Amino acid sequence: MNTQEIKALNDKYIINTYGERKLAFVRGLGSRLWDADGKEYLDFFAGIAVVSLGHCHPAVTEAICTQARTLVHTSNLYYIEPQVRLAELLATHAFADRWFFANCGATANESAIKLARRYWAQQGTPKPHILAAENSFHGRTLATITATGQKKYQAGFEPMMPGFSHVPYDNVAALEAAITPETGAILLEPIQGEGGVRVPDELYLPAVRRLCDTRGVLLIFDEVQTGMGRTGKLFCHEHAGIAPDIVTVAKALGNGVPIGAMGCTEKVASGFAPGTHATTFGGNPLCCAAALATLNVLLANGFLEAVRDTGAYFMEALAGLAARHAAIKDVRGKGLMVGVELDKPAGPIVGKMLDAGIVCGPAGPNVLRFAPPLIVTRNDVDRVVSTLDAVLGEA
Repeated sequence: MNTQEIKALNDKYIINTYGERKLAFVRGLGSRLWDADGKEYLDFFAGIAVVSLGHCHPAVTEAICTQARTLVHTSNLYYIEPQVRLAELLATHAFADRWFFANCGATANESAIKLARRYWAQQGTPKPHILAAENSFHGRTLATITATGQKKYQAGFEPMMPGFSHVPYDNVAALEAAITPETGAILLEPIQGEGGVRVPDELYLPAVRRLCDTRGVLLIFDEVQTGMGRTGKLFCHEHAGIAPDIVTVAKALGNGVPIGAMGCTEKVASGFAPGTHATTFGGNPLCCAAALATLNVLLANGFLEAVRDTGAYFMEALAGLAARHAAIKDVRGKGLMVGVELDKPAGPIVGKMLDAGIVCGPAGPNVLRFAPPLIVTRNDVDRVVSTLDAVLGEA
C-alpha cells in the first residue's frame, strides 16, 4: 500500500485522535526508517524515545521470535519465567527491590499512584494527597492526566480526580510550602519531557529527596522517558546520586514492544497485597523476553558511556548552531534527550525537517525535541545539525 491508500483507510476507520499526518513508515533498520512510498529517513525521535536500540535490533528481534515460538501469553495467575528474570535484572541494577509490570508508562504511573496511597492506608495514616509539578506529563488515563500539570490534556475530561495539586518545577520551596498532613507522595520527572525538556538545577533532586525524608513523604520518579539509558545512565536519577522510593519506566524498556514497569523498595512494596492491583497483559512472556534482551544490550560494557559521549557531541554542535541562529533561544538536555528552544513554533520546523529526511518532534509549543536511538553516530549527528542549519536559514 502507498501512503494515500493507508491514509484513506485511516480516515475511514480510525477514530481521529492524532490529527493529520504526512506519511506512514513501513520499514526500519537501526536508525533508518522508510515510508510507504520508499523514501528513507534518519530517525532522531525513536518513536518518542522508545526504540532506543534502533529498529529491528538483532538481539531483540531474535528474543521476540524465539519467545513467540515458545509461549506468548498465559496470565499472571501463573508464574512467568521471563518476568521474574527481568525483575531480577532490574533489581540488580537499581535501588528497587520489587517490581510490578504494566503495559505502558501511564499504567506504570497508575500503579505508582495506587501503591503510594495504599501504602499509607496500610500504615494506618492515610495520606491520599500527591504533589506534582506544573508542565509535567504522566500519561493519558484519568488519574495520570490529573497528575499531569498541563491543562490542555485535562480539557473536556473534568472533573479531575481529587487529591492532586501542582507547584512550579525546580522549586523546592514551593514543594515544601504545599505539603500538608495528607501529602503522601511527590511525583516528579527527573527531566521534564513533554514540558519542554526542562533540566532542573543539579541541587534540586537531592533537595527534594531530603525534603521527603524530613517530612515523611514518598518520592516517585517518573522515568518513563528519562529511564533506560536515555540520559547516559540506566536511570536519570543516578546523575543526582540519590534514589526515589518508587520509580516508573516504560517506552525504551522493550525497544518498541509495549511494556511498562513500576519498581519500589521492599518497605513500600508492602503496600500492595494479593488482589489489590493486577493486569492482564502486563509482564507477559513475549514482552518480558524483549525487555530482557533490550536491557542486556543497554548494560553491555561501554554502551552507556557511548551515549554520554554522543550526547555531549550533539549538545556542543547544537550550541555552535545557536551561535549562528538567533532563532535558537536555548539548547538543553542530558545524554540523548535534547531540546532546542526556538523563538517560534516548533511544529513547522519539525515538518521541514521531516521533508528533509530527518524525524524529530516537538516538546511543547516552541521546543524542538530530539530523542534518537541510542546507537546513533557522530556522522548522524552531523547530518541532523547541518539539516537544521539549512532549515533555520530558510525560516
